[in-house]
Amino acid sequence: MSEPAKRSFIVDLSGQVALVTGASQGLGKSMAIELARNGARVACVARNADKLAQTVAEITAIGGQAEAFACDVKSRESVDKVVDGVADNWGRLDILVNNAGVTRDTLLPRMTDDEWDDVLTTNLRGAFLFARAASRHMMRARYGRIINISSVSGLMGNAGQTNYSASKAGLIGFSRSLSRELAGRKVTVNCVAPGFIESEMTQVLGPVIIEEAKKRIPAKRLGTPEDVSACVVFLASAAASYVTGQVLTVDGGMTG
Repeated sequence: MSEPAKRSFIVDLSGQVALVTGASQGLGKSMAIELARNGARVACVARNADKLAQTVAEITAIGGQAEAFACDVKSRESVDKVVDGVADNWGRLDILVNNAGVTRDTLLPRMTDDEWDDVLTTNLRGAFLFARAASRHMMRARYGRIINISSVSGLMGNAGQTNYSASKAGLIGFSRSLSRELAGRKVTVNCVAPGFIESEMTQVLGPVIIEEAKKRIPAKRLGTPEDVSACVVFLASAAASYVTGQVLTVDGGMTG
């Protein structure tokens, strides 16, 4: 029996402003498109201006609104400039999706200082910088949604990914603590933890490893970017106003 056709999760985000980091490709691109499809005006943030332009073009093609912002997520000055610029020029900032991330996989005895620092700085410090800048605007508005993209690697670990797993586990602790700080201002903070998702990152693993991964997944398939984006859209919506400090795992049952 074939799977049912994919359908977008539909909510009304009309008039809201969303900012998505790592929006130039993969999951970030999918999230930006789905937020725009549901009515949000989207600030697409990444380092690669050419790829960002493609994301914006796809959003425009479906009738959405978006603009590209090249940014080094590790730089406080760069992050503050983008966040404050979007909030001031667009009049508000309702939704932040911290998705930007990198991997530098290798076993710990071989891992260099730079490979550790690059992953922790991009994946964890970057989320901190964006959340800090965005939360100031959200607290004043007494409304906001902060969604941090973690990973099942942050829940269960993965050999060769001590740096990546540490950064993604750190995001979970960061999110749970921040949710307690901001709940009184009607700002929610949650994590989405994808498992094996069809993307540029999983394609490089090769067919043998992918088939082995499928055997470990009760759903017997890799997830799609749309599977993750639907969860992000839900957490960004008014329907999720009483959901905060949570980790929504999207892994086909792998972590059970």
